[in-house]
Amino acid sequence: MTNSILFQEIHQQPGVISELLASETTAVNKIAKKIKHKFKYVVIAARGTSDNAARYAQYLFGVHNQLQVALATPSLFTMYDTPPHLAGALVIGISQSGQSPDIVSVLAEAKHQGCPTLAITNEAESPLAQTADFLIPLHAGEEKAVAATKTYTSSLAALAMLSCSLQPGCDRMEDLGHVPEIMLATLANLNELMYRSERYRYMEQCAVIGRGFNYATAFEIALKVKELTRIVAEPYSSADFRHGPIATVSRGFPLILVAPSGAVSHDMLDLIHGLEGLKPEMIVISDDRQTFSGVNFYLPIPSGLPEWLSPLISVLPGQLFALNLAEARGLNPDQPAGLHKVTETR
Repeated sequence: MTNSILFQEIHQQPGVISELLASETTAVNKIAKKIKHKFKYVVIAARGTSDNAARYAQYLFGVHNQLQVALATPSLFTMYDTPPHLAGALVIGISQSGQSPDIVSVLAEAKHQGCPTLAITNEAESPLAQTADFLIPLHAGEEKAVAATKTYTSSLAALAMLSCSLQPGCDRMEDLGHVPEIMLATLANLNELMYRSERYRYMEQCAVIGRGFNYATAFEIALKVKELTRIVAEPYSSADFRHGPIATVSRGFPLILVAPSGAVSHDMLDLIHGLEGLKPEMIVISDDRQTFSGVNFYLPIPSGLPEWLSPLISVLPGQLFALNLAEARGLNPDQPAGLHKVTETR
């Protein structure tokens, strides 16, 4: 493995989360107090990696705050000039650069309609940050590699902080505080396994499957595989996969399954057992090695982590797998072909 910029940034994530928690916990508590009784549901505008963070928020705010979360359709605000009515919404924009005009347009329109708005971004002086009523800066430092890693997990952590702050008196913030050390342990354990990624250097397609909180993780890992390796990687929930896409599975078909312990782990295990007869190549990310002992490539994460925080950890094996697979295929993981660090869409 080369000492690429992306490798360095993946390993910076524990420090980034630690800095975010130390710098913004008090500020996020204040934001939560100001907005708590001013909205009934949440709308999130995001693209790419940030959109995957928004998927996490759908489960996070749904399970812990009993809030419905909708993903915005930015083209309604820009291309079609027909923004929907947003009365009762807290509108959140998530963007690592804060530059994309369509995301900014959603927050600008929300403010025009009198909704509270919040920006989650790594650029505190960006147009998105300047447009929003409230800001949670990510404290990730400059992200030089094109593929986002530390801004993704810090976005998840920012959303987790907000969820905790909207539920005062809960003990979840203490659990969140343990994430950096768990990240460190996870990365240390994974590094020595990544040479096995070369086994998959010739694959041209795969599916990535998760459910619940880790539905977002399936999307983010699939995105990293596509960005870094040029492999067609399709994300699914385990439920949706059964509704048709399972027909694509045959002997040797690569499947990446994100299956940490939690409310949906039994469903993921049932899917794996149901697939065994088709003889796919199964790569499993889990904290339960005994349960998933028969798979082709097991990527461990520490046990005992609350399910709602597992996406901050379970994405790490996917990031490293995509990085190592890119290098095995002779590709530059820091500069994937056709991509730019800041993508502005309208």
